[in-house]
Amino acid sequence: MSVRAAVGQLLLACIGSVAAAICSAVPAAAAATIGSTDSAASPTSTPDYGFCTVCHGTQGNGNPGIRAPKIAGIEPWYLKRQLEHFRSQLRGTQPTDVSGMEMQPVAMQLDDKAIDAVALYVGTFTPKAPPKTVSGDVKHGRQLYTSCAACHGPKGEGNSALHAPALAGQTDWYLVTELQDFQAGLRGLSPQDDSGTQMRAAASALPDEPAIKDVVAYINTLPRR
Repeated sequence: MSVRAAVGQLLLACIGSVAAAICSAVPAAAAATIGSTDSAASPTSTPDYGFCTVCHGTQGNGNPGIRAPKIAGIEPWYLKRQLEHFRSQLRGTQPTDVSGMEMQPVAMQLDDKAIDAVALYVGTFTPKAPPKTVSGDVKHGRQLYTSCAACHGPKGEGNSALHAPALAGQTDWYLVTELQDFQAGLRGLSPQDDSGTQMRAAASALPDEPAIKDVVAYINTLPRR
């Protein structure tokens, strides 16, 4: 059993006891803040969402030792969408998707209000630039990234209108893993997952693992978030 799998089992053992509090004790301030245009709005008190930090770190900057990617700095709309996908079993149900299968039962414990509040909570984290662990042909990666830029932006800044998250400053090994998962059909199989279906087609255009690493190596050169 992997270290992360063991942590996942421990997490699931305790998640049931806090699930009711998570789902019922979402503060009114947090619920009201979701979707607010007031940049100063923030939750004044929250139930304990520390289960996020068990794997992802105290400030959500990831833990490579257990293959937990950075979540600090992730767009709230994207985090909410992925938690909803885990909850509705659009993601994290394939037996070979180990990390996805660890996330899926956690998301199953969250109702809509709790997902909103988790997104707010993660939004309070201070993002740090993750270490660069992927190397490749940056020049070739720049050429490959041209098609990625159509949705994710020329600087990897993302585009919420296209449901395309930012790529710059994300955990590089995780980007490699997710591109591989799209290629393998571990993500983007459901017709209900429009963005995932588009990403699966885009990932399939990368001919091999070196090409995946090349494009991620180029993303590593983009301004960090």
